[in-house]
Amino acid sequence: MKPARFRYHAPKTIEEAVDTLAEVAGEDGRVLAGGQSLVPIMAFRLARPAHLVDINGVEGLRRLSVEGERLCIGACVRHAAFHTPVVDGPLGRLLATVVRHIAHYPIRTRGTFCGSIAHADPSAEWCLVATALGAEMVARRAASTRTIPAQDFFRGIMTTALEEDELLIEVRLPILPADTRFGFYEFNRRAGDFALGMALVAFRLQGGVIREPRVALGGIESQPRRIAEAEQLLAGRAAERAAFEAAAAAVASVVDPLEDAVTSATYRRDLSVTVTRRALERAAA
Repeated sequence: MKPARFRYHAPKTIEEAVDTLAEVAGEDGRVLAGGQSLVPIMAFRLARPAHLVDINGVEGLRRLSVEGERLCIGACVRHAAFHTPVVDGPLGRLLATVVRHIAHYPIRTRGTFCGSIAHADPSAEWCLVATALGAEMVARRAASTRTIPAQDFFRGIMTTALEEDELLIEVRLPILPADTRFGFYEFNRRAGDFALGMALVAFRLQGGVIREPRVALGGIESQPRRIAEAEQLLAGRAAERAAFEAAAAAVASVVDPLEDAVTSATYRRDLSVTVTRRALERAAA
């Protein structure tokens, strides 16, 4: 099939992009960056935007740089940018590890980091990363700019705190301390499929004891989130099997799993135990 008719806009600056979006948002105007989610649903006419605001020509949205203690990722930075570490230390290695689980190589060469965040699929790897690390989302509209913390940004399945006339221009990730360990584990039925469940954990290991633990799950519930109960059980304990199993059990006791025609809530709850434990094991290895 082919998309329904729409009007195409190609701004060249951030200011022009947000001004155009302000004009067309009320007529179901959509932002086009990588297009890996939007274009297919338009082709099936599940979405029929009257306007497309193509931001690929906006040079200011391609930046990928460190400012202070943050890695700033512009709205047109592709997934493929992270195939090799973009910063030294644990954060660069973490992003390079996670990106290889996103769909397939051709999709990673076109899809964008911020586009994944704005789309807010519960199974999206970058949404999990943003949640686990406490990212900041920078949203701009014609009259103002605001910064939204990750814990307030995701509102449910493909739902965010963005207003219809706001453009997500940047995501900021904290630079992790050099002694940070991380572990990522994802389960899907075939390579490249959407994840049925995944976990990202990070902690500092000092004197054999876990400090500042972060445990986050994606694909299990309607949005990614950190599991405070598991983090509390890990803090101050040795990085060993007993602590990992206790944390994984705590995760299973508090999640509210999604259920669909193929995957039951019981299955996803059990899966949350496995992905959490294996992510912790990888962090400790």
